[in-house]
Amino acid sequence: MVSRRSITFILLMVVVGLNLRPAMSSVAPLLTRLQETAGLSATAAGLLTTLPVLFLGLFAPLAPILAKHFGSERTLSAALILLAAGLILRGLPLPGVLFVGSAMAGAAIGIGGTLLPALVKRELPDSADLLTGLYTMALCLGGALGAGLSVPLTQLLGSWQASLMSWSLLSLFALLVWHFNMPRTSSSALPAPANSGTLRLLKLPLTWHVMLFMGLQSSMAYIVFGWLPTLLVYRGYNEADAGWTMAVSIMCQLASALGAPWLARMGRDQRPALLLVLLSTGLGLWMLLIAPLVWKWPGAALLGIGQGGSFSLALSLLVLRTANSRLAGQLSGLVQGGGYTLAALGPFGVGVLLQAGADTGNIAWVLIVLITLCCGFALLAGRNQRLDDQTGKLQVQRITRSY
Repeated sequence: MVSRRSITFILLMVVVGLNLRPAMSSVAPLLTRLQETAGLSATAAGLLTTLPVLFLGLFAPLAPILAKHFGSERTLSAALILLAAGLILRGLPLPGVLFVGSAMAGAAIGIGGTLLPALVKRELPDSADLLTGLYTMALCLGGALGAGLSVPLTQLLGSWQASLMSWSLLSLFALLVWHFNMPRTSSSALPAPANSGTLRLLKLPLTWHVMLFMGLQSSMAYIVFGWLPTLLVYRGYNEADAGWTMAVSIMCQLASALGAPWLARMGRDQRPALLLVLLSTGLGLWMLLIAPLVWKWPGAALLGIGQGGSFSLALSLLVLRTANSRLAGQLSGLVQGGGYTLAALGPFGVGVLLQAGADTGNIAWVLIVLITLCCGFALLAGRNQRLDDQTGKLQVQRITRSY
């Protein structure tokens, strides 16, 4: 029987998860408007979409350290405060604050997004991979709300600045709910003995396989978050239709985010499921950016199914590839830190390509090549192995099943 504490934690996880994507997805539908009204070049727009992802990657490795000193629960509260402050700051009529606020939001998301998988591993270890799917679904829903409501909020509130700032209300709501209902424990979710440093994980190939898979699939996701509406406008869509197309794609992520971990449990390991969702992502991008416009809705659905599933499985690997919550937290910090830092190159690279005169077809083929490369790391990361240090020595343990 599920305890009241478990149900409360699951609801808190969903509420917090809803806040970890609108900061990025809400900018994309307004990017063309920002280029016109704020005078941003394509490269500057690429930098704006890159900063949150870059700071997400830079701050994710700090989460285990902060959790060790202040506790995971209080650290997550601080991350929500930082997120709300960044969302408010980026809409103020001051020079440079759009970039500074975006960076602050990315840092907050990096800390919060690293802590939650380890908290899931601590609170509900036997169902950690399936609950990660539910958490990913909350992320996707937050991203869809950011993409779909960004332009309507601009029209309702009278300016893109007010639209961007309005998402701070959701963060403040999550802060209040989390602060008064968070699980109380005397120890951090990420306890670490003094003689077991996080960096020791970098000596094992498995860490790099998971990190590079996370980085490449995340790069696809943040390119979509940052640039898909603009690329669709270049294909002839109006601003609102482009935003809603991305919103529909993200909404399609909900089912695959929840279902992918179940699909992964049906095989001997996660490799078939990983390849399936990556194939769906590649087909979706081809339909949206290269194929005739009549393929718009199937392309949006396939892209969403692929990206929701790949991200859900990437987060599931953080708990499936570790034997306990401490290692899950350490691996989460390293993988999300290195992976998102790598992923930050994607949105900026698209801006540079557009500045150099590339069209949507050129960019689509570059993304498909990256997906092909991601498939290689999926074959390595999807094998049934996990990190274990129960004997006092960190090692890769082969397992017959992942759950």
